[in-house]
Amino acid sequence: MAIRYVCLQDFEELSALHTESAKMLARWMPGPPIVTFEDFESYLTRFDGPLHEGFLICRSDTGEIVGWVNVNNIIRGTHQSATIGYSAYASTTGRGYMTEGLGLLVRHAFDEMELHRLEANIQPSNTASLSLIKRVGFHREGYSPNFQYVDGAWRDHERWAITVEMTE
Repeated sequence: MAIRYVCLQDFEELSALHTESAKMLARWMPGPPIVTFEDFESYLTRFDGPLHEGFLICRSDTGEIVGWVNVNNIIRGTHQSATIGYSAYASTTGRGYMTEGLGLLVRHAFDEMELHRLEANIQPSNTASLSLIKRVGFHREGYSPNFQYVDGAWRDHERWAITVEMTE
């Protein structure tokens, strides 16, 4: 597995993956799937500044995109922290790709981005995501009622985090 930055040339492959996975992801993702070129261009502009970084998780052998992870709300200074959001696609789940890919992202965030802490917020009923985040080494820190508007309602989320010390 490998991680790389998302770019404009990824539109066609990502559009197809988002379309095939729209029903699966609707329950968990806070916005509509990115299927038009305009939506994708708008999505990419979020990574123009220092607060967000967008990555793709790809198979090393084929380059095929198997998932994505965004590093959001990057805070520098005395925090050196960020929140991650991620997803696999309908055709790529259950193969261990995201476990390996998120592990690579965590190393990149701590080594290259020089972050100290990563957080993830996950709906309690998203058992696949909870299992994934545990496998990567995150620890549950709390519970946030009505945390994020997803799929037409305010949803509770569990707060999970990992620090650089937890990976040593």
